[in-house]
Amino acid sequence: MSADATSGHPVFHGVLPVLETPFTATDDVDFEGFERLAAHVASTPVSGLMFPGFASEFMKLSRDERHELGLLVIAAAQDRPGVASVLSVPDHATRLAVEEAEWAVAHGADALNVLPPSFLNPSRSEVLAHLAAVLESVPATPVIVQLAPGLTGASFAPDDLVDLAARFANLAAVKVEAVPPGRMVSRFGGLQPRLPCLVGYGGLYLPDALARGAVGLQPGCSVVELYHLLWALWTAGDRDGFHALHRRMAPYLLEWMQHVEFIVQVEKTISVRRGLIASDRCRTPGYRLDAEELAGVDRFLVEFAGELALS
Repeated sequence: MSADATSGHPVFHGVLPVLETPFTATDDVDFEGFERLAAHVASTPVSGLMFPGFASEFMKLSRDERHELGLLVIAAAQDRPGVASVLSVPDHATRLAVEEAEWAVAHGADALNVLPPSFLNPSRSEVLAHLAAVLESVPATPVIVQLAPGLTGASFAPDDLVDLAARFANLAAVKVEAVPPGRMVSRFGGLQPRLPCLVGYGGLYLPDALARGAVGLQPGCSVVELYHLLWALWTAGDRDGFHALHRRMAPYLLEWMQHVEFIVQVEKTISVRRGLIASDRCRTPGYRLDAEELAGVDRFLVEFAGELALS
């Protein structure tokens, strides 16, 4: 796959949500609920489905659970033309990450998302060697590298990824979760080969990121319709409409994005309120919303009732 062909892959634009993992009251994975959720999200105008990410509580899933859920993601995407399956490789050990990447591709994943290792602060050279090993193991599959310095540290620079992209044509995009992401998006846009940037962090900094050339976003999935609307307004050139909607969302995002476990619990609570999943349980340790935070979720759903098809 050429660099141009890879960077033009349709999965690397627009809205590419991260699926949450529903659990039962006894902490078992609700596989049927997940299958319904994946089908619902795939039925909306997304470019792909990503799993597992921080929003999926990947660190609380066994490898067998991740694989069974990953197969459901692949199946949901295959049922929808134009929707790609993106399986994440968050494994810290290089050997395990390579095995996971090869498993995902062998089972039909369209693309991969790689979270660089961070536990115990590995050196820059070790992290880059890890990424190179994963890229080399799946040369025909486009790969997103996820940069979340606030969560995983930052032991390498944008130039390092561009150097990797020059060696591996399947390094096709970067998910930038620096806070704020704008300058890093600009930095990637000014380097060659150019790496398209997606942004996360709930879209809190989306206006600046898009203005600097970001090509899409990876939010959670509980209110994917709002992110579709933001994207549609931006691509239609309706900047006033885009900024008006984002200004309404921003106060909620600013509160909820204070901690990963906070926003994960909020996403699940919204999904339950909307009838998308049956339980808002997160595996412990986690974050439980208090009465005022739950009231904030309810205010959000009232505020955006006109944009969301509530169940």
